[in-house]
Amino acid sequence: MTSTVTTRPLRLGTRPSPMAMEQTGRFAGLFRDRYPKTPLDIVTITSEGDRHRGPLSQIGGKGAFTRSADTRLLDGRIEAAIACSKDLPGPHDRAPGITVGAVLPREDARDALVLSAGHPPVTLADLPPGTRVGTSAPRRAALLRALYPELVPVPIRGNADTRLSGLDTGTLGVDVMIAALAGLRQLGLAARASQILDPAHWLPASGAGIVVIEHRADDPVTGHLLAPVTHGPTRIMLDAERAALATLRGGCLTAASVHAVHDPAAETVTVHAVVLDPAGGAPIRTTASGPATEAPLTGQHAGQELLDAGAASLLDSPS
Repeated sequence: MTSTVTTRPLRLGTRPSPMAMEQTGRFAGLFRDRYPKTPLDIVTITSEGDRHRGPLSQIGGKGAFTRSADTRLLDGRIEAAIACSKDLPGPHDRAPGITVGAVLPREDARDALVLSAGHPPVTLADLPPGTRVGTSAPRRAALLRALYPELVPVPIRGNADTRLSGLDTGTLGVDVMIAALAGLRQLGLAARASQILDPAHWLPASGAGIVVIEHRADDPVTGHLLAPVTHGPTRIMLDAERAALATLRGGCLTAASVHAVHDPAAETVTVHAVVLDPAGGAPIRTTASGPATEAPLTGQHAGQELLDAGAASLLDSPS
């Protein structure tokens, strides 16, 4: 069913990377199907995080990817901005006045081991001691130290396609790398996954596989446009995961995983939350369940249970 309502053009901000443009294209298709008479203008925004090649901690963590879009949202140059949820800062670190208006259906949340082109398939367990494993995520580095202490996590930067090119040419400074499976699929490169990592052991990123479209909280027109595009079950999972992160108040260097599962038959949401030891020690885990209609509250409970179990000591640890 489509709407014939004609309204102002919707200016949508997006990063210019191939992955971001693929996500934007998916949203644009859904939006134009529902609002064929509403113009959708795509505005590309190069963020500070895209330009900076050093550690993200030097420029404020994941906020470096959102500050430029946040500024344009708040001053009215765009009405909406698209992003992958796992790349957003914690809710407590966001600029005030910005809210999620639409959520696309969740894709695969798992990570994958990626090798240089032409390398025979291997698993993480097959890699020889001292293998340099590229990753930009403290969560992945902590998991490597805990599960594969003989391997060496090495920080890397750049868009997924740039990292893959550097891995193939030997200029990335690592032997292999860990990447989001959803991102590989968005680029048409799922075949590059040598091993898809079991989420029961290799914990997924909070917000992994979820694309969101944000807007100003005081812009109800855009909010009403975006709401019908939302995938309800994914919104439930996102709300639970983001609420847990907000309760933990972890920073950009936090090694943590919050993964929610929605059961439509039982109308419940279950949150699996873990704070990892950046040094590779024992993690602190919890699981909380509740009604799907109270997803944020269930996420808050999970985060608070972690804090009550002593997770603050790990959240404050250097990575």
